[in-house]
Amino acid sequence: MAAFRGTVTYSPAYTLVPTYECFNRCAYCNFRAEPGSQEWLTLEEARDRLLQVRPRGVREILILSGEVHPHSPQRPAWFERIYELCELSLSLGFLPHTNAGPLLRPEMQRMKDVNVSMGLMLEQVTPKLLETVHRHAPSKQPEVRLEQLRWAGELGIPFTTGLLIGLGETMADRQETLEAIAQIHNQWGHIQEVILQPHSLGSQQLWQGASADAAAFVETVAIARQILPPAIAVQIPPNLLHRPEILLQCLEAGARDLGGLGPRDEVNPDYPHPTVAALDEILRPQGWHLTPRLPVYAAYDPWLPASLQAPVQAHRQSLAQASGAIAPAKTSLPSHSHK
Repeated sequence: MAAFRGTVTYSPAYTLVPTYECFNRCAYCNFRAEPGSQEWLTLEEARDRLLQVRPRGVREILILSGEVHPHSPQRPAWFERIYELCELSLSLGFLPHTNAGPLLRPEMQRMKDVNVSMGLMLEQVTPKLLETVHRHAPSKQPEVRLEQLRWAGELGIPFTTGLLIGLGETMADRQETLEAIAQIHNQWGHIQEVILQPHSLGSQQLWQGASADAAAFVETVAIARQILPPAIAVQIPPNLLHRPEILLQCLEAGARDLGGLGPRDEVNPDYPHPTVAALDEILRPQGWHLTPRLPVYAAYDPWLPASLQAPVQAHRQSLAQASGAIAPAKTSLPSHSHK
């Protein structure tokens, strides 16, 4: 057995998709459906699914949705369905985390009441992707996404963002995106983690670009760890790292989180999540300790509305009892009690 190297976290998660319909047409997408082509997830269907997974140790419910155009007459109903799914998740003892594309600022403000954290992939800040893979994706304009990160900071929302790697951007483009995230975090202190997601060719996408180069991806992890503030965790998706040695190299380079692990990766359905047991078999002999976490990091608990703090603390105590550990302390962060 190798000497202890450190802790690697993951979130025991389950994903609810209110709709796959999306007005964007990203060329690499394996998720979207054409607007008007499907029935949306009902609350009754969602309740049945959540009751089925409740005994399995799931703590995070990721509400992941295709995007309805901001000026569509369906936008209010879409937003209400997402809000109701968050309420339902809370009522059944779960902790919601919503990633539904760019939201209007009043929508973000309201979502804060029913989410312990939220997220939006920045992807890349270079505008040149608007001429290629994002040519038909209006909400992928970099400034729209940067504005979301700023609003989340102003509203005191614990936030996850990230980069898609291998879309035709350069290493300099990746560094610029990481620097933009670091700059915004340094102003508000709200970004919990940054996902580095390698493009992995899927069966439903239009663009036939190659999967991200593994060596360059590991290098990007190392660069991210150098650029991002230490408090931000670097997250990597283990199902998209196709050999165990790549996962281990990413940990050596500074990654420390594996994201939400559940029955299905809705964004990359061709690549199933490995089980926790399978990951532990890879990590433990190399000295890494795999441990579950909540979708809100402990340092951000004081930022949450009072109605969310009790369920979060109940989950923290449950995790601590399961591991025989003491619940993590709340370290100092900027106050958002006035928001």
